Amino acid sequence: MTEPEDRLVNPANKTEDQQIEPSLRPQSLAELIGQEKIKENLQILIDAARHRGEPLDHVLFYGPPGLGKTTMAHILANEMGVNIKVTAGPAIERQGDLAAILSNLREGDVLFIDEIHRLGRAVEEVLYPAMEDFALDIVIGKGPAARSVRLKLPHFSVIGATTRLALVTAPLRARFGAVYRMHFYSQKAMEQIVARAADQFAVDAEQDGIREIARRARGTPRVALRLLRRVRDFAQVRAGGHITADVADHALDLMDVDALGLDDMDRRVLRAIIEKYNCGPVGLNTIAASVHEEQDTIKDVVEPYLLQLGFLERTSQGRMATRTACEHLGLPYPDHLPPRLF
Repeated sequence: MTEPEDRLVNPANKTEDQQIEPSLRPQSLAELIGQEKIKENLQILIDAARHRGEPLDHVLFYGPPGLGKTTMAHILANEMGVNIKVTAGPAIERQGDLAAILSNLREGDVLFIDEIHRLGRAVEEVLYPAMEDFALDIVIGKGPAARSVRLKLPHFSVIGATTRLALVTAPLRARFGAVYRMHFYSQKAMEQIVARAADQFAVDAEQDGIREIARRARGTPRVALRLLRRVRDFAQVRAGGHITADVADHALDLMDVDALGLDDMDRRVLRAIIEKYNCGPVGLNTIAASVHEEQDTIKDVVEPYLLQLGFLERTSQGRMATRTACEHLGLPYPDHLPPRLF
């Protein structure tokens, strides 16, 4: 069984990505490729804050992993000319942890909280007055003698990132002045991202080779950079370091990533629905049992891209494979499907 973390096309952040990505991150909105509407909105936000001489409004980014939410946070800090403090929801376990972080911020600084949906409820209670009133409420003493002391904080900006917007509590979500959804990148944008990375890696790559890598990267920059590194390794060993369309195609086929970026786990899920359950509908727990994977893995890691391609449908009765999924896998589409309840 393939662990989701081991998948080449898994958009989650890996150790190797953490070592490579910072050097490839754009430093300004002008350098950022794709996400045009978000860029325009952010530029207005930045210009307005600069004009008023105020810190940036609190911003929340949400969307699938690997699309650049962390990069956006660093760009906003760079554009405002301020420092950025990076942390994550699971890392802030106690109220005192957040209080220590907040008390060390300076005027205008950016506090970036990744996986903000994983903040504990008690920690969130400390964050509310900090975001709204720039104040830190501390309780001194215990029992009847306890008293609350309010400490003033410098004006700062919170930038949150989450892959699960529905898990961000309504009171916390309401305290963000701007909320943006990160979208998958177009083929053109992906090609530009791969070409830029190839140039920074000093990789000898033809445009057709770059196009082939971008086509299989599932609209996700992090996946594209990972595929580029693997194709670069293949080219150095088998093709004299030169990446052409044929070299990229051969390398990615060897890694079991097909023309649309589907890997073995994606195909196993689709085949189970098509071959075992006549294209569905079939429940998530049944699919998970059929392919020997966890339900959360199927729902959070496999399904989003299959839904984006139109290979999978979610109905009230369960998951259904579409005709295009059958055509991609070279399997017959059933003539008769059970009636659907929407």
